Amino acid sequence: MKFLIVGLGNIGDEYADTRHNIGFIAADALAQSFKVEFVSGRYASVARMSLKGRTLVTIKPTTYMNLSGKAVRYWMQKEDIPKENILILVDDLALPLGTLRLRAKGSDGGHNGLISIIETIETTEFARLRIGIGNDFAKGYQIDYVLGRWTVEEEKVLLPRIETTVELIKSFALIGVERTMNFYNTKGK
Repeated sequence: MKFLIVGLGNIGDEYADTRHNIGFIAADALAQSFKVEFVSGRYASVARMSLKGRTLVTIKPTTYMNLSGKAVRYWMQKEDIPKENILILVDDLALPLGTLRLRAKGSDGGHNGLISIIETIETTEFARLRIGIGNDFAKGYQIDYVLGRWTVEEEKVLLPRIETTVELIKSFALIGVERTMNFYNTKGK
């Protein structure tokens, strides 16, 4: 049984450790928990992990956020992974910092990465883990905030939540989206 875990973010040093790259940060933490490295692949950096008979094909698209769908479609087809076994890790401004919300399906919520994925694979029927980055910015400064780096205070909140995110991803692969949602969405912050 295979799963496609997709951490959304932008490539390049100027985007490393920014709020918008929380999907990359979570994907890196997952790979570290299995002691595996990402390698360069088509449209994405790729890491493969084995978990109790399941294969987690974890990607970080190298297409930039607004073309993430190209990488998702390619790896879905290459690995023959059904949409039910996809989990997208994505930042969310509408959620308080560190809040985790798993959904089995849903809209793009105005997120360019999700817009690209939905348009490219032509469905909203895939799981997504929305990771709250907060919205502590003045009107007109959303882009600066999203592409800004974490503060020391934010990192103190975020690091334990990334550990929980890794547990949640493993749970998704082992017991499915519904049971994982019931457990993790009710844990609160």
